[in-house]
Amino acid sequence: MRKTVAGYLIHSITAFGAIAGLISLEEFIKGDIQSGLLWLIICQLIDGFDGPIARKIDIHIHATKFDGHILDLVVDYVTCVMVPVAMLIRLDLLNKDFGFFYCAAIIFTGALWFARTDQETEDHWFNGFPAAWNLVIPTFIILGTNEQLVQLIIVALCILSLTKLKFPHLVKVEFMRELTWTFAVIYFTALTWLSVSYPNGPTSLRPMLVLFPLYIFAISIYHSWKVREIGVRSAND
Repeated sequence: MRKTVAGYLIHSITAFGAIAGLISLEEFIKGDIQSGLLWLIICQLIDGFDGPIARKIDIHIHATKFDGHILDLVVDYVTCVMVPVAMLIRLDLLNKDFGFFYCAAIIFTGALWFARTDQETEDHWFNGFPAAWNLVIPTFIILGTNEQLVQLIIVALCILSLTKLKFPHLVKVEFMRELTWTFAVIYFTALTWLSVSYPNGPTSLRPMLVLFPLYIFAISIYHSWKVREIGVRSAND
């Protein structure tokens, strides 16, 4: 009985992530960028902790009225795609003449990625860029990224979301876990601090918003190459 109650509580917390996304969006619409960034971080914290807790209490056994995986995908699409796209539009990060097409590309490829049947491998790597626009676009805002670079990164990541380049699930992947977790903690600390103190955060923390994504991209390329090599060797044997 306790695990059943706990299971439905976790489902409720996951669903609350969508409400936190709505609050974040409202703050951006009102022009309170700092508050909007903070509420988006709350969404990330909910997304990061609800899954491990759900698995710990075997939520799929004790709270079966709702499908936690589908619920997580619905909430993630709202908080990782729709809210960040609204931020792009509200803050005029893109030229109004062409901004619609970049935003449409994010929404389109994001929807396709969340519907992928091969979304996650058995060893917990994502196939393609996992539509983590809730991290990418706040980085644009905090760093004041110029429009041309914003456009280039959006196009590159939209294309990558439809590929089989392996991106690590930060919680589940065992490859280089200790280093990845160390980098991740430093990164999220820097992101939170810079969000809290926006727009006057310490410049010394800003490089981490670039270094950690570059690290993730590097191990993604390495792991994808390794998987391909193993596949080629198996085919030749």
